[in-house]
Amino acid sequence: MELKEVKVRKKDSTLQTFTADKIVNAVRKSADRVLVKFTAEDERKIVGLVTDKILLLNTNVVPIETMHNFVEYALDQVNPAVAKSYREYRNYKIDFVNMLDDVYRKSQKVRYIGDKENSNTDSALVATKRSLIYNQLNKELYQKFFLNKEERSAIRAGYIYIHDMVSRLDTMNCCLFDMETVLSGGFEMANIWYNEPKTLDTAFDVIGDIVLSTAAQQYGGFTIGELDKILAPYAEKSYKKYSYEFRDLIIGEITPEQAERIEEKVMAKVRRDMEQGFQGLEYKLNTVGSSRGDYPFITITAGLAKDRWGKLATECMLRVHMGGQGKEGFKKPVLFPKIVFLYDEELHGEGGELEDVFELAIECSSKTMYPDFLSLTGEGYVAEMYKKYKKVISPMGCRAFLSPWYERGGIKPADENDVPIFTGRWNGGAISLHLPMIYARAKEENKDFYEVLDYYLEMIRSLHQKTYEYLGNLRASVNPLAFCEGGFYKGHLKHSDKIRPLLSAATFSFGITALNELQQLHNGKSLREDASFSLEVMEYINQKAQEYKEADGILYAIYGTPAESLCGTQVDQFRNLYGRVKNVSDRAYVTNSFHLHVTEEVSPIEKQDYEKRFWDLLNGGKIQYVRYNTPYNIKAIRTLVRRAMKMGFYEGVNMALSYCDDCGHEELNMEVCPKCGSENLTKIDRMNGYLSFSRVKGDTRLNHAKTVEISERVTM
Repeated sequence: MELKEVKVRKKDSTLQTFTADKIVNAVRKSADRVLVKFTAEDERKIVGLVTDKILLLNTNVVPIETMHNFVEYALDQVNPAVAKSYREYRNYKIDFVNMLDDVYRKSQKVRYIGDKENSNTDSALVATKRSLIYNQLNKELYQKFFLNKEERSAIRAGYIYIHDMVSRLDTMNCCLFDMETVLSGGFEMANIWYNEPKTLDTAFDVIGDIVLSTAAQQYGGFTIGELDKILAPYAEKSYKKYSYEFRDLIIGEITPEQAERIEEKVMAKVRRDMEQGFQGLEYKLNTVGSSRGDYPFITITAGLAKDRWGKLATECMLRVHMGGQGKEGFKKPVLFPKIVFLYDEELHGEGGELEDVFELAIECSSKTMYPDFLSLTGEGYVAEMYKKYKKVISPMGCRAFLSPWYERGGIKPADENDVPIFTGRWNGGAISLHLPMIYARAKEENKDFYEVLDYYLEMIRSLHQKTYEYLGNLRASVNPLAFCEGGFYKGHLKHSDKIRPLLSAATFSFGITALNELQQLHNGKSLREDASFSLEVMEYINQKAQEYKEADGILYAIYGTPAESLCGTQVDQFRNLYGRVKNVSDRAYVTNSFHLHVTEEVSPIEKQDYEKRFWDLLNGGKIQYVRYNTPYNIKAIRTLVRRAMKMGFYEGVNMALSYCDDCGHEELNMEVCPKCGSENLTKIDRMNGYLSFSRVKGDTRLNHAKTVEISERVTM
């Protein structure tokens, strides 16, 4: 019998001629799913083993089920991991029916009820509904085809949590975008050439276009670092333009009085352009949704510029934000951009050259909760980089910080003259450990906690390695402004180039949640009462991450996870396996990262001191905040922020802002307007490291667990 005479009977009883190419194509797909690439010799061996089996049958018709068995046998001889992938894929039809059924149920919920997993989305909008339904499908596909059985089991049970499964194979996570490089000399966007702006108002328009376009091609936070310094040269250009225009109106020699008057008018116009630019940016970032269905999570940092234009930019940004947006009598602060004030003790301390700018920032924060404040001259890693290299590590999103990447040495400096690069870099994604679950499993199985922890640390490490390899094959065209126009470090690739050369400078994060509950599970004490075991665990995780970093050449970082919907999901997961445990799973939520429990009765100073213990153990992402229950208490805010800056914190001011949409009355934490009796309120609360509407037109955008947590806050 010859192979060319062999037919394969499909499940629908049709017959197809056997060809070796079909076997090769099938095994290549299975190999791709586990990141294996067969050699030509491997493929010849597989085909040979299959054909030998066929010839032994001595029949012209081979059922498809038998053919599958032959292929599995051949793969087992060549690569068992691919054989396993092939076996799992054989049941894809049944899996797909179940998966699509789940997607359908989710789509119906989104269409008719909405979704509150992410407070930064308005699920009432058609565009958002479409995005959420697509996201659910993408999430299911990710779990089916990217994860192995052990990884799927771990995330479904809740021992680890893979953030942003809907996007992590499409693109990158949060970034510190290099806006200055993109603007300089002009750039191309969507096949249209943009000249470098020649005036301040144009610069604002172009920056807004860049943000909306680029932020839609990633997930997570998008930060423009030191925007005051970026805007300064464009303010100078507008100043010169207006000066020439006014001077051209005067015939003959200009008198000193006329020159002074011209200067006043020119400065008024530049200031007006600056104010209108920030106002326009606020409108754009809070009303124009991205293609992801949410509003771009934009962070702006500023505060170090000493020249008049940079200083003017910071002042105008703060005044515009403090003034709020909306019709007269009903103005309220917007959520984006998140503003971070960069604090240098020499510049902003008492008697410092920019103390007045700091005072304006404190006033703004007392009314709007922004800006947050980042210490550049206190203690810790961020300050160390600034004091040694004068390099600012602006936070990405609500709390993520980049690990150092050196210009010549990479992970480690080549020599004492090597310098770190931060602007233009990004994060490849976060995966969080559910530490109480891991501890409970160890106890239930009578195993050492660190043995079980190692298992999940290695799992996250493997997932990051797979993601690293997968992302490396993406083309630069997935985000042209970042990878082709200089928005990312060394981002001057051709559209068809793979982004692999740029990946080495990206960070990949091990997230941490519920340290307070871990301590409670260990010895029945909160982090306020005893943090010794939690500190020991964090030191261990840091040590392991450092070992992984050196072995893999990947920048791993430890991240204090800002659990939004996750704070409730993790409670449900714990209860499913280990029941209700007092102070661990008996509330609707778990505690975010390293923070004290929100119900702890401690003073703001005590809270700062307690949380300081963990500060240097989460350099990949962290924020500290203090709650103020008295409105506009500038003296208290100033005192605590200055203290936080000496301690090296990234410090947030936390209040519960409330606005009556019927009469315009403002008050902290009101449920009913005391002035007009209306319940039609807009409320703004600190979600985690960022702000969110906890109430809009009588409804909330928050999930149940986060709503309960906010209602019980005492210290946060």
